[in-house]
Amino acid sequence: MKKVLITGAAGFIGSHLCDRFIKEGWYVIGVDNFLSGNPENLEHLSSNQNFEFIERDIITGLNYAGHLDLILHFACPASPVDYLNFPIETLMVDSVGTSHVLNLAKEKKSRYIFASTSEVYGDPQIHPQPESYRGNVNPVGPRSVYDEAKRFSEALSMAYYREYGLDVRIVRIFNTYGPRMKLEDGRVVPNFIFQALKGMDLTVYGDGSQTRSFCYVDDLVEGIVLVAEQEEIDYRVLNLGNPDEYKIIDFAQIIIEKTGSNSKIIFKPLPRDDPKMRKPDITKAVECLQWKPEISLDEGIRRTIEFFQSEIEDHEIEDQD
Repeated sequence: MKKVLITGAAGFIGSHLCDRFIKEGWYVIGVDNFLSGNPENLEHLSSNQNFEFIERDIITGLNYAGHLDLILHFACPASPVDYLNFPIETLMVDSVGTSHVLNLAKEKKSRYIFASTSEVYGDPQIHPQPESYRGNVNPVGPRSVYDEAKRFSEALSMAYYREYGLDVRIVRIFNTYGPRMKLEDGRVVPNFIFQALKGMDLTVYGDGSQTRSFCYVDDLVEGIVLVAEQEEIDYRVLNLGNPDEYKIIDFAQIIIEKTGSNSKIIFKPLPRDDPKMRKPDITKAVECLQWKPEISLDEGIRRTIEFFQSEIEDHEIEDQD
């Protein structure tokens, strides 16, 4: 049986990857230290014979006794709330932690997939952003703990490719949403849905003219699986995201409409270095993988609202107890 090790397995995307690879017939080893991951995301796999969990902080090292066909390195706080609360840990997991994961991949002769981010493009001056764009990043701003950590991990991964011939594949993930995001995640989709469902004002930063594109998690996972299982490739870096672009002010109105909320929109100052535009050029993914997002924003938001409604109800019951 093919084996895959997934760091950050208890995270939003990591837990969906665990489910998908098990469904595809893989034996999955999940690794997480729960700094930002949620143990509840993996509870349903606790009795699955094709799932093994290792609680570990990969900054301290990473070993595995058996063979590994594939490693997915997804360990890292990904939301602004988390990486600003844990700046040192964020930098360390995508530097020291990445080196440990790469050494394990080298030892096991595993294929290695690194979860990078659209944040490596910073506040882009090219729109949409192709893989060839080198970015516009502030290396000493508050967001740099995440941006530069990912950029360093990309550089280190490519050094292992050039030096050791390691089969390295880097996916730059654009805004992704869906079930298992945390209630107070800090990113725009959970923020707006949570606020709308609770009857709170929706917080828009700046004037709301900044744009984002939103990819439903199932579409993203499909793209990652295709990257992982493709035998012959002519790329090392690939954008994965939905190219449909929305102004934040318009997206806030969509959430109010979909939730049936009476919430109003309020405006606050734009955070430092917040990107004005964000849209992936997925030409390469379409050509190399024959992949493009299939789930509409309408359907994806419906599923996500249902998840958040259930989460809020569960928390309210717990509070009453």
